[in-house]
Amino acid sequence: MISDELKRDIQQTIEKMDTALDKLWYEEKHTKIKETEAKCGTQNFWQQSNAKETLKTLSLLKKEVEKFVSIKKNKEELEVMIEIYSETDEPMDREIQRVLNEAKNKLKEWEIERYLSDPYDDLNAFVSFSAGAGGVDAMDWTEMLLKIYLRWAEKKGFEAKILDQTFGDEAGVKSATVYVKGDFAYGLLKGESGVHRLVRISPFDANKRRHTSFALVEVLPELEDVEDIEIDEKDLKIEISRSSGHGGQNVQKVETAVKIIHIPTGITAECQDERSQLQNKNMALKVLKSRLLLFEKKKKESKLKEIKGEFKSIEWGNEIRSYVLQPYKLVKDHRNNFETGNVDKVLEGEIDEFIWAYLKSQKQ
Repeated sequence: MISDELKRDIQQTIEKMDTALDKLWYEEKHTKIKETEAKCGTQNFWQQSNAKETLKTLSLLKKEVEKFVSIKKNKEELEVMIEIYSETDEPMDREIQRVLNEAKNKLKEWEIERYLSDPYDDLNAFVSFSAGAGGVDAMDWTEMLLKIYLRWAEKKGFEAKILDQTFGDEAGVKSATVYVKGDFAYGLLKGESGVHRLVRISPFDANKRRHTSFALVEVLPELEDVEDIEIDEKDLKIEISRSSGHGGQNVQKVETAVKIIHIPTGITAECQDERSQLQNKNMALKVLKSRLLLFEKKKKESKLKEIKGEFKSIEWGNEIRSYVLQPYKLVKDHRNNFETGNVDKVLEGEIDEFIWAYLKSQKQ
């Protein structure tokens, strides 16, 4: 016997599975797997610059298909259970609930992974923040954004480490870079790249006037495990300094902070969080390598504009998202018009709705 409430829950879950289990999608993936396997079997495959990327794509495709088959089996199991146990007098809610919960979890994972199937999506991420137009308000806003993403990472159970941080003279943060380690960290965060705009009554204005300030968020994948790139030491300028801070006992008295400049491109990377100069140098090189790899990838594809994505000048007209605290409360993504009035939750790191709205809009 199955309770009416549980039966409705099962039927709703089966309907969701039917929607998700697109036969045409399955056939397209199967075809793509065969085509990719054929590429991997060619004689000169390992001589190709994108060989590792192709293998990564193949692995992700196979995982997607395996998940599809697994969900299909769960759906069939639920259909059989609801038919058999509806006719018995023995209470079966507990057993069926276990199967239903398993099916729901797999379906949720499936929905996530369908939107995170690009080659780099499952990698860790480097997230950089830069203050834009708005003076001290922009630096304060940059620090607020930094805290939003640190809180988001904590809620996700991800490891988040601040690699470098330059503080404002009066308040806030001029720039910072965070290393986010977790499953699909880059895939989830990549849509956050761009200019973020804040409108509020400035806490730094004695006349309590409304101010608008801007900050830039840049998200890069940790590409070291995907492919390699040779960096000529002659092309690097390495600057050593003391780690910055607000003062007091925590300010470093030895020079351990490292900034590396790639002279040909002007691309830079910094790290000051590690204990030694060598550790900071290694982490900064890792950040630099990811930035250079992405730069070269876009350059080869003749899509250099895409490397900056939304990274335009950090001011009016270029924002991807607005956070309005005065005269009303609203956070709105201008790319897909998703919005919420619950600004306080967003400032506490509740940004998943915006992340998924962006990911879904990219797959339409």
